Amino acid sequence: MKKNINLRSASFTNSSFPRLSVLTLVLLLSACAQTKAPPPATVPLTAEFKEASYWKSARATRAGSDTVVSESWWEMFNDPVLNELQQKLLLGNENLKSAAAQIANAKAVLKASQSALWPTVSLNAVGTRSGNPGSGQNGRTTSNSYSLAVDTSLEIDLWGRLSKATDMANASLQASRDDYDAARLSAQATLAQTYFAMRVAEAQQAILQRTTTANQRSLELTEARYQSGVAGQSDVLQAKIQVKTGQVQLKDAVAQRAQLEHAIAVLLGVTPAALNISSTTTLPAAPAVPVLIPSTLLERRPDIAAAERKLVAAYAQIGVKDAAFFPDISLSANAGYRSSSLSKLINAPNLVWSLGPSILLSIFDGGARQLASDQARAAADIAASTYRQTVLTSLQEVEDNLVVLEQLDAELQSQTEALQAAQRNLEITQEQYKAGTVSYLNVVTSQNAALSSESNLLSIRNRQLAATNILLKNIGGRWLKL
Repeated sequence: MKKNINLRSASFTNSSFPRLSVLTLVLLLSACAQTKAPPPATVPLTAEFKEASYWKSARATRAGSDTVVSESWWEMFNDPVLNELQQKLLLGNENLKSAAAQIANAKAVLKASQSALWPTVSLNAVGTRSGNPGSGQNGRTTSNSYSLAVDTSLEIDLWGRLSKATDMANASLQASRDDYDAARLSAQATLAQTYFAMRVAEAQQAILQRTTTANQRSLELTEARYQSGVAGQSDVLQAKIQVKTGQVQLKDAVAQRAQLEHAIAVLLGVTPAALNISSTTTLPAAPAVPVLIPSTLLERRPDIAAAERKLVAAYAQIGVKDAAFFPDISLSANAGYRSSSLSKLINAPNLVWSLGPSILLSIFDGGARQLASDQARAAADIAASTYRQTVLTSLQEVEDNLVVLEQLDAELQSQTEALQAAQRNLEITQEQYKAGTVSYLNVVTSQNAALSSESNLLSIRNRQLAATNILLKNIGGRWLKL
């Protein structure tokens, strides 16, 4: 049950009531209005990262200092094909188109909230013909009525409901823009990651092709030795197993490369049949990681900015809901003409007008306003927790990739040495087999060790590219060069 009282039509005629004017009542209510909520606590930040031994000590930059900030962060990998694919991504990715549409919708919501601060003006033209019982023909009389009026009204935003709604819409618009930036950054990082994985699959395919060719030559040698009675049939069978196993692995690498190319096509918004990327066995080099400080991280990450804007919007919503506890105050005016004759409608004697304020206050609503206020505060608490969690997660992601990159450097050096040793061991074992001092099983073991070492080295380079790519994404897709 909801009861509304229009204070414009109410009057205090009893002498026992104090004589309060509408203006006095409004001033008293405004003194009690509380439509602001306290801001949430911020997340404490440290001066440096825990896993920062891989990086140099950061120094703050001053205004006007020589800093280079690039949004085209993928260009640091110096890969022309990747650069071209990134440009196509911005034009064709369907998720980015959807995010752009969200920005357009948020702009419309903001304009709608801003329009509520302006007066509304309407034109009303009415013409009626009515019949009533009377002394006319057939016992009835007919009459005509015409009116032309202009109505205008303006809500006085004394409690800040409309301004808070505008603030909320503006924050939501900025959050939509940040969401777009976050979606773009995520799509760019996913494209780079998929592209690197495709190049790794091509390199793995080249390794397996080279290994299969070498295994085929070993098989031919073993068969020749078997025909001459130097080697046993088991050596031939072992050589065949090596050849067939390599062929299976090669086909798997070819299929994996094709699937990754299909995934790139979908990211670009085209069909897999419409994209053909030339193969190469060369991997991009991972760029060196420069200096970074936490403050620049928080300024650049679009998901953090979006969470912050959504938090602002949530707290503005509290003000909107709390303003419902106070009366709606508006000024209205209308002027027009009213006559029974259309030809004499617009004449001075037919002019009618009205002007006056109105106050509408809801007395009982079953607790709906309080529930709306509680819901707004709960939503603000959720937004605050989401914001803090986003900040903490971003710091964790950077810390994780810092330690990964540091360890990968050491792994790369060790694995390079292991590959060199495995290749040298394979050469020695093959010479020993030709001399008849070892069995072919020793050759197989050495071949597997060499192939495994080369694949592991390729995997480390892939992980290094991936970790650098993810780190770039985690710091907003760009970094400072100090």
